[in-house]
Amino acid sequence: MIVGIGLDVVETDRLAGALSGEGADAFQTRVFTPGELAACADRHDRVQALAARFAAKEACLKALGAGLFEAALLQVEIVPQKGGKGAPELRLTGALAERARRRRVRSVHVSLTHEPGVAAAVVILEGTRTRAPSGARSRRGTTTWTLEPLAQGTW
Repeated sequence: MIVGIGLDVVETDRLAGALSGEGADAFQTRVFTPGELAACADRHDRVQALAARFAAKEACLKALGAGLFEAALLQVEIVPQKGGKGAPELRLTGALAERARRRRVRSVHVSLTHEPGVAAAVVILEGTRTRAPSGARSRRGTTTWTLEPLAQGTW
């Protein structure tokens, strides 16, 4: 069952300014993990790749129902799949990992895309559902549903 969806679009020129202007180093260390910066360092499309990662971080916050002021962007990391092939994966730490556990998220899907001028990402959170305890009713009189995790562990 889908428990959260987030979508974000980033103007790459705006991000390019933040990455090269005054305070660029502070911005990079506040937004991107060392692994994300290293993964994009030698790319010819570095700005677009980082913009797509920024969009994924924002999309993840939206899917979790968290605001920028509630969690640091460093708590969301875009990592390559093991072996370096295939779609990227999303790793959560800190307060965002705890929020995902509370929302009983069991699977996270992320898709990144970019073209000159624009980058975008979508994040889909999945969980499982189980009937609420007996007697739980919605306004329409139907039984409500809650989520139940399939697995626990590090994100």
